[in-house]
Amino acid sequence: MNDKTQHLNPDGLFKNPAFSQVVLTQGNGKTIYVGGQDAVNAQGEVVGKGDIAEQTEQVMKNLQTALSACGATFENLVKLSIYLVQGQDLHLGFQISQKYLGNLINPPAISVLIVAGLANPDFLIEIDATAFIPEM
Repeated sequence: MNDKTQHLNPDGLFKNPAFSQVVLTQGNGKTIYVGGQDAVNAQGEVVGKGDIAEQTEQVMKNLQTALSACGATFENLVKLSIYLVQGQDLHLGFQISQKYLGNLINPPAISVLIVAGLANPDFLIEIDATAFIPEM
């Protein structure tokens, strides 16, 4: 069986260039599960208190670091779950994330959940990720 990742936008489902409706992985490879990343730097300090743009930037940097540690890039993403605190500007956060995801030919499947709060009251956004690196 050939290793591959397929990004699908089946007929009958909305086609949006920012995300894929379905991502299929098959074959041998490495699946990476990145736990929820928050706007915390390497010293454990909250970055961008009260600023969704700055927090999104830090979260994306953290995701990049986590993926890199596994030999992956944003190109390997198959799924993102975004938890956004109620009242935050989804579009502003989206604009920042597009610096990292906007050039992907095959964007991951994405779910956005509006939540009442996160583990720390200073957190405005949290993102967890799944990535897949097929064996060569």
